[in-house]
Formats: sequence, structure tokens, C-alpha cells
Amino acid sequence: MNTEAQEMERIFERPRALRSATTHYCPGCGHGITHRLVAEVIDELGIRETIVGVAPVGCSVLMYNYFDIDMFEASHGRAPAIATGFKRARPDLPVFTYQGDGDLAAIGIAETIHAAARGEKFTTIFINNATYGMTGGQMAPTTLVGQKTATSPTGRNCETAGYPIKVCEMLATLDAPSYIARVSVSSAKHVLKAKQAISKAFQLQLKGFPYTFVEVLSPCPTDWHMTPQEAVEWLEENMFPQYPLGEVKAPKEGV
Repeated sequence: MNTEAQEMERIFERPRALRSATTHYCPGCGHGITHRLVAEVIDELGIRETIVGVAPVGCSVLMYNYFDIDMFEASHGRAPAIATGFKRARPDLPVFTYQGDGDLAAIGIAETIHAAARGEKFTTIFINNATYGMTGGQMAPTTLVGQKTATSPTGRNCETAGYPIKVCEMLATLDAPSYIARVSVSSAKHVLKAKQAISKAFQLQLKGFPYTFVEVLSPCPTDWHMTPQEAVEWLEENMFPQYPLGEVKAPKEGV
């Protein structure tokens, strides 16, 4: 090894909160990026030894294999109930759920709304890729009007299937939640903003603020039947207008 190589400074490495493991996620999927952002925030806040995560049912059902932290596995849609019970038993420990749009916005929507309404003091990371990813790309509550899926081959019809649910805006009508934001992992600049929002949500929880929530718009090339580049472009052209990015609700004081 030459001297120059020996003296090179390592400036990018795997977060300690992530294990050295090959993931099962498809090429171009946003889960891997979001996992890394959550792990980086955990490392930077120095809470790897104390934080507890709750895995959902869905594409990220195996996330406990990738995070080097204590984790629960919840039944489909019940991650907020698990997080509520643990946080109330151990209010001194930071807790988060990580859920997709099928898990959170469909079968788990009641759990989500009532945990938020009660102001439970945990954080939710919500992945919105407008489809049921793990089970083959069926229509989800977040599927766009006109979007084709396995169960809406001619496109979502709002007359029969209703309109997409804007989870952030819905939760923001409740009094108790302290922080609600929507971000994206579709480009480098959006990834940086996503990390800032995730960090803010965790920091507010650590300061005792009630329910914090970050929605992450994520591409799903496989179920959208697109290349990764096409999926990123489709997300920004179609999902951004339906799901505007930014802080929907934030405390006047805090981070």
C-alpha cells in the first residue's frame, strides 16, 4: 500500500446504527436511503444504545435485520399501539415507528389517528410510495387518481375508490401532534432536507414534545414498472403536486 493511500481520510462510512447487511430492497427503492438517514440521525444524537424502533408489516418488515438497535415487530398496522405501550412503560427512552402507506394509511389508520390525537410521545417515519409494495403493487390509500396499479389497471377512479389520503394534512387538524412534515428522497437536495426533518422530529421527542411525524415520498420502480430514473421523475412530476413538501405543523419553540 502506498503512502498516499495510507494517509487518505475516510469521510463516508456506514452509520453504527446500521448493520453490515445486504438488504432485500429493489434497485431504486427509497427505503434504503431512508434507513440510512434514520441511522445517521440516531448516531448523531447519541441514542443508539437507548432508542427502540417498531417495524411494520410491508416492504420494511425485515428492518430489524438492518438496524443495530433494539426493535419490536408489530402486527399489520399496529406499530403505533406497540410504540404507545412501550413509551408509556419507559418514557425515558426514545421510540419510533417506521411504516409504509399500506401499513399506516390503510389497516393502521385508526391506530395512527388515535396515537396522534392522544399526543403519544414517539416519532413515526411514514414511507409513501403510493402503492402496496410488498404484496405486488395494489392500490393504496395514497395511490393517485388515475394511477394504474394491480387492482386499478385502468387507473384509480375517485368515484369508486375515493381520493388519495393526505396523511400529514389530516393529522395536522388534531390538537396534540407537535411536528408534522413531508419530505422526499428523490434527489440529493431533498435527501438533505429529509434528514433535517427526521432529526428535528427525534430532537423534539427527546425534549418531551408530543407526537412527531415525518412522511417520506419514496419511489417504487418495481411496482410502478419503471426504471429507477423514471420513477424519480414520475414521483416529482406527479406526487409533489398531490403531496406538497414542507413542514405542515411545527412548534413555535423547540429545535
